[in-house]
Amino acid sequence: MIWLAFAILTAFFESLKDVSSKKSLQTLDAYIVAWMANIFAIAVLLPLLFIMGIPPLNSQFWIALLIGGSLNVISFILYLKAIQISDLSLTVPLVTLTPLFLLVTSPLIVQESATIADVIGIILIVVGSYVLNLKERKKGYFAPLKAILKNKGSRLMLVVALLWSITSTFDKVGVVNSSPMCWSTALYCFLTVGMFPIVLYKSRRKLNQIAPNLAALAMIGAFHAVGITFQMSAIAFTSVTQVIAVKRTSALISVLLGHFLFKEKGLQERLAGAAIMVLGVVVMTLF
Repeated sequence: MIWLAFAILTAFFESLKDVSSKKSLQTLDAYIVAWMANIFAIAVLLPLLFIMGIPPLNSQFWIALLIGGSLNVISFILYLKAIQISDLSLTVPLVTLTPLFLLVTSPLIVQESATIADVIGIILIVVGSYVLNLKERKKGYFAPLKAILKNKGSRLMLVVALLWSITSTFDKVGVVNSSPMCWSTALYCFLTVGMFPIVLYKSRRKLNQIAPNLAALAMIGAFHAVGITFQMSAIAFTSVTQVIAVKRTSALISVLLGHFLFKEKGLQERLAGAAIMVLGVVVMTLF
């Protein structure tokens, strides 16, 4: 069960990354934060890779890096934009929908099939996403779901969940054909290079934000690096679906931190919704 410990640690550091990102995004440009977070993640990962060594790399590794890395460039920027413009407690739980999309993407890419427990767990996750906006219920049965689509941050996070269901399977391919540390480092090197022209195009005049905020940006990158290392390590021991499901328990932590640190409203229904999502994760993991 070592994979479960790694996956839980992934969730913990994922939540810390969300909180530190939300704090920085109150004053900093999203593209700057995304790019610098990856640079500092590399600063943590690269020395560890040289210590552990680089394994032989085949063509499957490079194909996975090209496709998965490209999609991650898009998803990472959208993710930060989502938490910048909307509450953590509303947007972050929506990434727990990733296992729902994995029911389709995982069998196609890495030939992993869902069990009955996976299906039950995913149903609970979907129900939890409904409860997140339960206060909209008075407007009709489908109002909570419509509320998700009306909120721009929520819409962006749904796209992220879909993209992550695809990139998670390429993570599996990359890890199997290298090592957790090698894949993590290569992925974030790709993200850094891939985001550079985007940053120059979108935020060239805001590069002066970097120097005064190096400490905050370094913290985001460090949380990011530690979290992704635990995630890739967990994937090496079990299926992508299970690891990503446990990782999404970070939503519960983020709901609580969003309320206490950023005074976000609607704690009762959002905590209940996130808790139901976590229950779905528990069903998928234990059974």
